[in-house]
Amino acid sequence: MTKVLVTGCAGFIGFHLSKKLLKNYQVIGIDNLSDYYDINLKKDRLKILKNLGINFYEIDILDQNSLKNLFQENKFEIIFHLAAQAGVRYSLINPYSYIDTNIKGTHNLIEIVKNEKSVKHFIFTSTSSLYGINKSHIAVNEHSETNSPVSLYAASKKSAESILFSYSKNFKIPVSILRFFTVYGPWGRPDMALFKFIKSGLKEEKIDLYNNGEMWRDFTYIDDLITSIFKLITVIPNETNRVDNDSLSTFAPIRIINLGNQKAVYLNDFVKIIENVIDKNISINCLPMQEGDVPYTLSDSNLLKRLINFVPSTDINKGVKLFYDWYKEYYEDKN
Repeated sequence: MTKVLVTGCAGFIGFHLSKKLLKNYQVIGIDNLSDYYDINLKKDRLKILKNLGINFYEIDILDQNSLKNLFQENKFEIIFHLAAQAGVRYSLINPYSYIDTNIKGTHNLIEIVKNEKSVKHFIFTSTSSLYGINKSHIAVNEHSETNSPVSLYAASKKSAESILFSYSKNFKIPVSILRFFTVYGPWGRPDMALFKFIKSGLKEEKIDLYNNGEMWRDFTYIDDLITSIFKLITVIPNETNRVDNDSLSTFAPIRIINLGNQKAVYLNDFVKIIENVIDKNISINCLPMQEGDVPYTLSDSNLLKRLINFVPSTDINKGVKLFYDWYKEYYEDKN
């Protein structure tokens, strides 16, 4: 059975991806179980993965020796690199964690991979935050400008992308860079808006709404995202699978792909959707725009469709309800 590595397997997306992969692959997962948010949530995700058969190692991608030992013991064919320090706002508070994990950690991993002839595909998860402030309010595609990241989080991901391009070119490593647009769903991160809004709404506490809610987000439901990633496993970047308006480099086997729902949801409308789902009015504390944040995101995911004949399409009303159902069940079990 094909052996794959998932870094950050106890994270929100890493958990869902590992669950999907375990049906078809031998999955080795690593995670440092950082306390950036509730570590019990990560442990509960891991408990499910272990029951499904994942081989888990508590390894930090900054630990070069542990990574080297892992690769000596395993011949991975596919690498899913999801381990990262997430969060736009937290990068203003703890910038070093972004430089360390997102840049140094990525370099540690690809430096080892360059000598691993068994690796057929290196898949890296990046972010729509790279596109910066979208003044035109039109959908951005993989050719859109990314040279003005407004947060250190985005800048760290941009740096990691550049490192991967260099290694892809010089060592002929097939790399897919996936830029995600605001992923949400069951088992999501507590620092994300949907989680915080529902938690505060149920407790009848005020929520903080930045820029007076004058913001738009392209929300991507987790199941759509995982389906997309899974279908992309065999779409290995090379000249034989080039499509129209491709982002596949002419210099290296590396491709950038947007993964988004292609619908911009107005944040004030998002709050109303949550109110309808939880059947409560939500009190709002209006705040100015947060430093490092952007007012508008919208994905052009046409390249994704051309590559795998699939794009995320879950309606936001349905997605919020599915998250709420999980939230109630999960926290009722904790009481």
